[in-house]
Amino acid sequence: MDLSDSLAATVHAARIAQDLSVNALAERSGVSRAMIGKIERGEAQPTAVLLGRLSGALGMTLSELVARAENTGDLLRRAEDQPVWTDPVTGYRRRALSPVTEGPLELVEVELPAGASVSYPADAYIFKSQQLWILEGRLEFHEGQDVHELSPGDCLQLGAPAPTTFHNPTDTSCRYVVALVKSRT
Repeated sequence: MDLSDSLAATVHAARIAQDLSVNALAERSGVSRAMIGKIERGEAQPTAVLLGRLSGALGMTLSELVARAENTGDLLRRAEDQPVWTDPVTGYRRRALSPVTEGPLELVEVELPAGASVSYPADAYIFKSQQLWILEGRLEFHEGQDVHELSPGDCLQLGAPAPTTFHNPTDTSCRYVVALVKSRT
């Protein structure tokens, strides 16, 4: 089973495990029932924004969703075993660095192509704390009304949940690490 098929099965299993109907998940996530059905049947490749909305509505991070789809329990995740997911629309590439554990810390490496933007609503953030560390390139990070211009080496602590946009205003890709502490419900 490839990662796309496994993601479809994981979204479906998480919805069923929480005894949520497609209607209830649609209401919580803001994703249409039709799109949820297509995703769960593997008929549509979801974007980063859709997976972010669905994972948040299911009470998990996007990386947790990908990790469940990968279904490993190792405490070591070698570089070649780190799942990579690419948004089919923007080319945004997300690599889950952290081993799949129940621990609160999660590390994710992101590559945002030149000129690309990815936006998330405030309710997609279910984290206790989140930081961005820029490795290469420049990132224009919109957090509510605030705009942060970030360069290599910069590290930003995010504030309270707000609508966000990750934008690469340059003609080269931007690589950054997202470090987050998951909220426990």
